[in-house]
Amino acid sequence: MTEPATRPPADPDASPSLPGRAREFRFERHHFDRIARLLHQLAGIALAAHKVEMVYARLARRLRDLRLPDFDAYCALLDSEEGAGEIGFLVNALTTNLTSFYRESHHFDFLERTVLPELRARHAGVPKPRLRVWSAGCSSGPEPYSIAMVLASTLGADLRRWDARILATDIDTHMVDTARRGVYAADGASGIPPAIRARYTQPATLNGEPAIAMSEDLKRLITVKPLNLLERWPMSGPFDAIFCRNVLIYFDRQGRTQVIESFSRLLASGGYLFLGHSESLYGVSNSFRQAGPTIYQKV
Repeated sequence: MTEPATRPPADPDASPSLPGRAREFRFERHHFDRIARLLHQLAGIALAAHKVEMVYARLARRLRDLRLPDFDAYCALLDSEEGAGEIGFLVNALTTNLTSFYRESHHFDFLERTVLPELRARHAGVPKPRLRVWSAGCSSGPEPYSIAMVLASTLGADLRRWDARILATDIDTHMVDTARRGVYAADGASGIPPAIRARYTQPATLNGEPAIAMSEDLKRLITVKPLNLLERWPMSGPFDAIFCRNVLIYFDRQGRTQVIESFSRLLASGGYLFLGHSESLYGVSNSFRQAGPTIYQKV
């Protein structure tokens, strides 16, 4: 999840509609506010008023699919018992999933050159050392597969000695399904180093186009689950590293603080938290020290 957002403005007279824009369905301020409040309640995602055209475009397609006459009918559906199943579609439609392999590559360099050597030194002589990494907000999966490729290529044959697991979670169930399949358009895999790509992926097709499929060795390292970060987390940790990049920008201050405090509790002593390029812990938490650009270590 990527695009920054803020709470809808409190001014009741401000209109989110763009003037002179012809629409198939009538979409007024109260429709936008109702949907924005619901999304914030469900997922902690705060929709800014400038997102009105994005909201309309994505939900207009849904109205056509459901054969609904207008947004009054759609909001009524969301409020009804019969609309409980629509909530997942709403969240999936309004969460933006932009990701790529080895995105913000300095994070993966740090994982390879700092985190893994520290863990190897700490667990020297341990017959089955434990290694846990969480990709929180994994989108369609390039992030956890990039983590898996770093683990596999850095630890090599020694990886078999480790009890190593990667947890990948996202609120968007469509993205979770894509991550589980592990098949991606070939032109989206340019960020994978050629030698790594040759070793850990196979040629495939996706919708009739050239694609790559992640190897079974990588898939065995990863468990993919749906998870709302503002609801109760079933896992107990501890994690050696948590990647939560370009997710916190969706939350208000209270939501960010809640999630960061929970990350701190689940991280092992000295564990690392990786954030997105526009995110910071400044004024949010005193539980971490900065270890690099958007890289924080639990203190």
